[in-house]
Amino acid sequence: MKVPMLDLSEQYQGLRTEVIEAMDQVMSSSQFILGSSVKKLEADIAKYSNVTHGIGCGNGSDAIHIALQALGVGPGDEVITTPFTFFATGGAIVRAGATPVYVDIDPVTFNIDPEKIEAAITEKTKAIIPVHLYGQMADMERIAEIARKNNLAVVEDAAQAIGAKQNGKSVGELGSAATYSFFPTKNLGAYGDGGMIVTNDDETAESCRVIRVHGSKPKYYHHVLGYNSRLDELQAAVLNVKFPYLDEWSSLRRDKAATYTNLLNEKLGDLVTTPVEKEGNYHVFHQYTIRVEQRDELQKFLKEQGVATMIYYPLPLHVQPVFKNLGYKEGDLPLSEKAASEALSLPMFPELKTEQQEYVVAKIAEFFGK
Repeated sequence: MKVPMLDLSEQYQGLRTEVIEAMDQVMSSSQFILGSSVKKLEADIAKYSNVTHGIGCGNGSDAIHIALQALGVGPGDEVITTPFTFFATGGAIVRAGATPVYVDIDPVTFNIDPEKIEAAITEKTKAIIPVHLYGQMADMERIAEIARKNNLAVVEDAAQAIGAKQNGKSVGELGSAATYSFFPTKNLGAYGDGGMIVTNDDETAESCRVIRVHGSKPKYYHHVLGYNSRLDELQAAVLNVKFPYLDEWSSLRRDKAATYTNLLNEKLGDLVTTPVEKEGNYHVFHQYTIRVEQRDELQKFLKEQGVATMIYYPLPLHVQPVFKNLGYKEGDLPLSEKAASEALSLPMFPELKTEQQEYVVAKIAEFFGK
C-alpha cells in the first residue's frame, strides 16, 4: 500500500466545480488586486478568529514580518521565540531588523515553555512570538500575562493552527496579532502562496494595510518603508470556496488523530510517544507527530514500505548556520534539540482512510518487532 503524507487531489475533485466558478468570476470581473474576494476572506477570517480585522498578504512569512513592523519592532529590539519551528519565524524577526532570542520548549506539546520566557526578557525585549506548532495553541493565557506585566507585544504564529482554541478563546484573541499561512499544505490551503494577519487593534491593522502596499497611503505617497505583499485575488477566491469546509476538515483531522493514538497505544505502548492535547485546548492536527528514539531508522523503513513521513524540524533555529552570529551552540536548548532528533510526522489529511492508518501503524509495529 502507498500512503502519501498529504493528498490534495480528492479534496479538489469534491470542490472542482465551485473552485472553477469562483476563479471564473474573478477573471470576468477583471479585478485582480485587493478586490471583493480578498475583502470577503478578510472579514470572514477575522470573524472566525473573533477579532475585528483581517489583513491579507502575500504569504505567512510576510504576515509575521509585517505584524512585527506594525507593532514597532525594529533595529535594536529583541523578540523572544521558540527555536523549534519553521525558519520563517526567526527569519521574520531578523528581516524586521530585530534579534531573535530563543528559549526552550515544553517537550509534551513542542510549543514554547512560558516558564522560560521571563528569564530571557531584557530591556531590549519588544515582543514574544509563540508558535502554535502542529495545530495546538501554546499556553497563551500565561504568555499574555507575561506580556502585559512587561509591556510586550505578542504575535501568534498560527501558520499551522487556524481554528485552534484554548479555553474557548480563538487564535488571535489573546495576542496583539496573529498570523496565518495559506500555503497549499495548510489546513486551509490556497493553490499557491497566501497569508493573513488578524488583530483586534485598529492602529495595528491600519499599519499592516499600509505596509503591505509599499507603505503608501494614499497611493503614491509613502510614509513608511513597506513591501509588495498582497493576497492574490484568485487565491482568495479559492480560499473563499474552501473556508466553509474548514471546521468539518478539522473535525476529521481530530478523528484521524484519535484513530492513530488508539492504534499506536494498543500495538506499541511506550515505544512511541503519541501527541498530547493539553486540557482546555482544541487541537486541529495540522500534523500528527510522534516521538521515537530510532526516528531516522523508522523513517527509512516506512519509506521502503510505501509510507511517506516528514520531519518537522530536523535542526532547531538556534543552531542553524545563518544564525551562527547569535552565539548559540548545541546543548544550549536541549529539549528542542532532543525533539528535533525524535519527532516524526505521520500522514495526516481529512481524506485519509482508516485502512491506510492501520497499514501505517502495522508497519511501525513491524519495525519494532511487535
